[in-house]
Amino acid sequence: MFYSQIYVPHPLMVPGGRFIEYYYWDSYWVIEGLLLSEMAVTAKGMIQNFLYLVERYGHIPNGGRVYYLRRSQPPFLTLMMDAYLAHANDTEFLRENIHLLEVEYEFWQRNRSVSITVGDRNHTLNYYNVQIGEPRPESYSKDWELAADLNEDARQELWAELKSAAESGWDFSSRWFLSWPPPLPATLKDTKARAVVPVDLNAFLCKTEHLLASFYRRLGNTTKAAQFQATLERRLEAVQAVFWNEAAGVWLDFNLLKKQPNPAFYPSNLAPLWTDCFSDQAAAERAVRYLEGSTVLSYKNGLPTSLARTGEQWDLPNAWPPLQHMVIAGLAKSSSSRAKEIAFALAQNWVRTNFALYKKYQAMFEKYNVDGDGKPGAGGEYQVQVRACTEMLQCLQGGDVCSQSLSMENVLSSCGEAPFWKLWFISLHAAALCKLLPWITGACALLILHSPLPGGIWLDQWCSPAALGPLW
Repeated sequence: MFYSQIYVPHPLMVPGGRFIEYYYWDSYWVIEGLLLSEMAVTAKGMIQNFLYLVERYGHIPNGGRVYYLRRSQPPFLTLMMDAYLAHANDTEFLRENIHLLEVEYEFWQRNRSVSITVGDRNHTLNYYNVQIGEPRPESYSKDWELAADLNEDARQELWAELKSAAESGWDFSSRWFLSWPPPLPATLKDTKARAVVPVDLNAFLCKTEHLLASFYRRLGNTTKAAQFQATLERRLEAVQAVFWNEAAGVWLDFNLLKKQPNPAFYPSNLAPLWTDCFSDQAAAERAVRYLEGSTVLSYKNGLPTSLARTGEQWDLPNAWPPLQHMVIAGLAKSSSSRAKEIAFALAQNWVRTNFALYKKYQAMFEKYNVDGDGKPGAGGEYQVQVRACTEMLQCLQGGDVCSQSLSMENVLSSCGEAPFWKLWFISLHAAALCKLLPWITGACALLILHSPLPGGIWLDQWCSPAALGPLW
C-alpha cells in the first residue's frame, strides 16, 4: 500500500484541522512554544526529523507529503537549533549535526540565489524559485481551472509561479502579484513570485549565516566561523544596498521584472529587525516612523498582513501569528523606547484578540480578522482552520516577548471575566501548567503523530474537545 506521508523517525506535532502533516516554517513556532512549555524532548525530536530529511533529500520539503518534495519553505532549521540550544545547551547535538545545517543552507545558495547589480556592485541574494510546472498535487483541480484558458507554455509558467509562492509560506498574497501597488486589480493569474526578491527570506538567511558563524566558533572551528562571518558581512551589505529604501525608512521587496522596490506595506518589511540583519542602529527608529506613518497601527486586533483586499488569505483583513511575532520581537529588543512601546501595544492587542475569540468560539485559529470586533480570518483556498495549540504556542511567545509589561488587568478588562488559569495558559506562560499536564498542549485539534507506523498513530481521540470538555 502506498502512503503519501514522508517517514520521519520521531514523534511530532502538526497544525491540525485539514493540515495533518508537518509544515516546515510553521514548525519553528511550534518548537519555540514547546520549549517555552518545557517540552524540550518533543522539540528536539522535531528538529531531529528535519535533520533526517536534510540528510535524505538535501533540503526540507514544504510539508510532510511526497508531493511537497520539489519545494521547500522559509529556512528555519538553523534557527530551530539555536532555540533548542538556548534551552538545553546541548553542544554535542550541535556538533553531531552542524554539517546538516550547512547542507540545508547550501540548498538555498545553489538553487534559490540571484545576482542583483546596484551601482557598480553585484550582490547575491535569495528568492523563491520552483522550476517545476504542472498543477500543485494538493490543489490540482484549482490550478487546472485557473489556467484553463492559457496556452501550454503560459500554463506551465503560471503553475511554477504558484508553487514558488507556496514555497514562501504566503500562499497567496498581493505581494506576489505583478500588478502593484494596490488597489490595482489582480488575481492569482498575476502571480510572479519568482520575480520577487523577498526581504524576509534574506533576513532569515542572514540570521542563519550569523548563527553558523557563532556555532562554528562555539565548536572551535575558526576557519568555518570566518567563512560564515564573511558571508554574513556580504549579506548585510546586499540587504542594505538592495532592500533599504531611504525615502520609506524601511526595507522593501525588490522586483526583478520592474527593477524597483515594491512600496506596499507587509509586516515582512520589518523582518531584518527581528534577525538583526542591519548595521545602522537608527533602523529601529526609522521603522517606528514607517509604522506610525501608515494606517497599520490603527487596527486593534493585530497587524494586518497587507493593506490590499484581494480575497487572498495573506492580505487584508487577515493577521497571521508568525508575522505578529517577528514584528513584536524585532521592535521589543531594539534600544528605541518608542519601538518597545509599540511592541508592547501590539503584543497586548494580539493576546487580547486571541483570548476574546477563544472565549467566543472555544477554539483558536490559524489567522484572525483585524476589522471590527474581531473574528476568525477568511479568504484563500480553504475555510479558516482551527489550529488550537499551533496558534496557542505562537500566542504564548507573543506573551513571553513582553511578559514583564503585558497587563493581566488590561487583558481581563477587555475580555471579561474568565478562569484565571485559562487566561494564563493561553496568553502568557504555559510552563507551570504543562509540567502538570504536558498532554494538554495537544488539545482541540492538535494531532500528535508518530510516523514509523504506516499512516501514523492518531491520537485525536485523546485531544478532542469532547475528551477534554471538563478542562475547557
